[in-house]
Amino acid sequence: MSETTETTVEVVVNAIDERLASALEASNYRLTLNTQRENSKLKLRTRLVYSEAGGIFKITPDFIAFVHTLSQFKKSGVLLDSNENPIKIESLEDFLENILEVYQEGMNDYLAEFEKFKKLRTTQKVVTW
Repeated sequence: MSETTETTVEVVVNAIDERLASALEASNYRLTLNTQRENSKLKLRTRLVYSEAGGIFKITPDFIAFVHTLSQFKKSGVLLDSNENPIKIESLEDFLENILEVYQEGMNDYLAEFEKFKKLRTTQKVVTW
């Protein structure tokens, strides 16, 4: 092979190596970012659990709407918790305030993490965050 051909081959190999390295870095970034996002969702689900009167309740918008509707007509009531146990709630109004507060705190934290993810552009930043 001539010297020019060897130089050309070396340049092409280096370009391919750089493209592969770039693709691998992008792939690692996406994988790491998706893992961190899933961890944030799990953290949110954990935060959106509320315990009262021996029951454990998963707070969802549907559950909040149901409790709100029930509290418009009743002062107290029986709700099924996450394990389908009937739990007597003495003050639906206070219960609603509590679950709304827990829900809003959890969502605010989730939003803050989500906003940080938007700003992270390298795998190293995502991992160390």
